[in-house]
Amino acid sequence: MTSHTRRNFIQSATAAAVYSSPLLRCDRLMASPFGLPIGLQLYSVREMMAKDYEGTLKQIGALGYQEVETAGYFDHSSEQVKSAMSAAGLKCVSAHYPYASLNKDFDKIVAFNKEIGVQYIICAFPGIKDPSRLKDQSYRTQITSFTLEDYRWNADQFNKFGEKLKAAGMKFGYHNHTMEFAKQDGVVPFDEMVRLTDPALVTFEMDCGWVIVGGANPVDYLHRYPSRISMLHVKDFKHIEKPASTLEPPPAAELGRGTLDYRPVFEAAKKANIKHYFVEQEEFDLPPMESLKIDADYMKNLTV
Repeated sequence: MTSHTRRNFIQSATAAAVYSSPLLRCDRLMASPFGLPIGLQLYSVREMMAKDYEGTLKQIGALGYQEVETAGYFDHSSEQVKSAMSAAGLKCVSAHYPYASLNKDFDKIVAFNKEIGVQYIICAFPGIKDPSRLKDQSYRTQITSFTLEDYRWNADQFNKFGEKLKAAGMKFGYHNHTMEFAKQDGVVPFDEMVRLTDPALVTFEMDCGWVIVGGANPVDYLHRYPSRISMLHVKDFKHIEKPASTLEPPPAAELGRGTLDYRPVFEAAKKANIKHYFVEQEEFDLPPMESLKIDADYMKNLTV
């Protein structure tokens, strides 16, 4: 997966609402993983995995992570992936792909991931209904060009993907960024996609950090859609002091060392339908494994 499919998904239009968010940290309150295994989105270690796939997975397992969500397999076969995951004591439960890849190679993606034992295929970045209307196909152009019609079209595509995945014994889902929370014609795109997708075919993986930066509140969404959101991404930021551009997110922080208080999120999640959650550390100031240990320790010690 290329870098433009997983980072810098920030929406400035509604960022001002974040500043008064009840999720901004005012002390060191902790949250709870409510008995679920600690998961990691492997985009966090993309550079390390490209150099040492097996060794990186073993380090992750040694930190206490038990489940992972992939963002590319770095030219490994399904047997090599299964062997590496087993050796590291990890369970690969979910895989991320942008819409462009799903549209092009859906059957191959499904077959490959089924061989590994993956349960969820997640669309990590939506598609444009009519790409020919764009001046170019760059990430910068795409991220600023989504219309309400595009989101509605994506919902229709997700239903089709979901139907095929259900037949294969797997589940399809969508991972949000920030742009889905900026109203268009009075409509919040995220809500529209939830409305238009079949609950039996499409689930949602809510990235709590991007929801907050997008100006919304993940607690509200867990209350609103307790049966539609089945997975979470958990990340933190050093500060959210000014509206961020779509291409310049707030600086990343380790869990518990940043701005956000996840306690109310996990309190709401305990009453919802969360099956898995994944820590995601997109940038590092410390050596990556040191940062990921801080994240893992945070999750191990959470209480609500």
